[in-house]
Amino acid sequence: MNSPRRSAEPPKADKAGVRRYNLSLVLRTVHDAGETTRAAVAAHVGLTRPAVSSLVEQLLERGLLVESGKTFSGQAGRPGTVLKPASTGPAGLGVELNVDYVSVCVADLTGADRVRRTVRLDNRALAPVEVLRRAATVAAEVLDEAAARDLRPTGVRLALPGLVAGGTVQQAPNLGWNRVDADTLFTRALAAARPAGAPALPVASDNEANVAALAELWFGGLGGIRTFVHVTGEIGVGGAIVLDGELLRGAHGFAGEIGHLTVVPDGPRCRCGSSGCLERYAGQAALLRAARAPGIDALVRRAEDGEARALAALDQAGRMLGVAVSGAVNLLDPEAVVLGGIYPRLTAWLAPAAEAELGLRVVSGLWTPARGRLRAASSTADAARGAAALVLRDILADPLAYDT
Repeated sequence: MNSPRRSAEPPKADKAGVRRYNLSLVLRTVHDAGETTRAAVAAHVGLTRPAVSSLVEQLLERGLLVESGKTFSGQAGRPGTVLKPASTGPAGLGVELNVDYVSVCVADLTGADRVRRTVRLDNRALAPVEVLRRAATVAAEVLDEAAARDLRPTGVRLALPGLVAGGTVQQAPNLGWNRVDADTLFTRALAAARPAGAPALPVASDNEANVAALAELWFGGLGGIRTFVHVTGEIGVGGAIVLDGELLRGAHGFAGEIGHLTVVPDGPRCRCGSSGCLERYAGQAALLRAARAPGIDALVRRAEDGEARALAALDQAGRMLGVAVSGAVNLLDPEAVVLGGIYPRLTAWLAPAAEAELGLRVVSGLWTPARGRLRAASSTADAARGAAALVLRDILADPLAYDT
């Protein structure tokens, strides 16, 4: 009888691979701590102090860490030198491209937003290649400003509306895009917008609501909450789901599209091809149309003045948000629902109607306004910063993968 075939064993890491992993381990430990010492890193990661010191020296040479003064533990022995992530050198570039604006951010290795530019652009009537060219022009200007501050982004992340997978926008109804190879088009446009000989930057893309949710997780004021639904109001409505600190992507990368949940089965036709979608009632375009307001600033002023049409539009949007979000809450049981994009400015008027619907529809009986589960997104977290931070995560994961 033939012996059963043994499954192939995974290859063992060689010495260089182990060191590469340990460099990442040390860099991530310092990054997460904000500032620490070699001794504290060694205790945390389980390596010897000489091994940690050797790894730290390599990270210092590559400009990924800096030393900053001494720290005293109160115990006998010499004071330790403080280690911190570098605030110059390797950085991340995030580009949020939406229907009516482009926002570009450079974040340093600490995650701090160091260079920012937002330009209002109506992208609806333009071909994808032209929209991405305009975004690349803004990004090139930001890269010049970053270089003047000794910041060198190692890559670019695009935050795009619609269904995004593998560098392609499969569908972005509010832009009219279908199967657009955004990564390739942006790479070419950025190369053309920069000086000859400028290093090429790797480009990757993601859904803007996903990236905004990650920014809220990493930089927002969630107070330890790690399971939440993020609803982003822009021209349409986007959504993302974070479970125990991890983004839920789904089988094809399209999880979280709450804007296209049907809230009124016989409602108005949506650009996605369905009818009665949430964004037809609670998206920016729908809100402004219902309120007959020229922009969000005007809508806020009219709501503050108690204008009946503005208040009615916001009440309807809040109710529809509550209907859609209650389904997500019943399905996922999140700790919180975070309202981002335009919604933080409108929460005072949206929340009462949304909370009322949630109170009626959430089956657990645990939803009450007093619990504070419906909350506005932080002003320190947006898709551009989240996109830049995704580049930083790549640096943290493999510090040797990038030229410094």
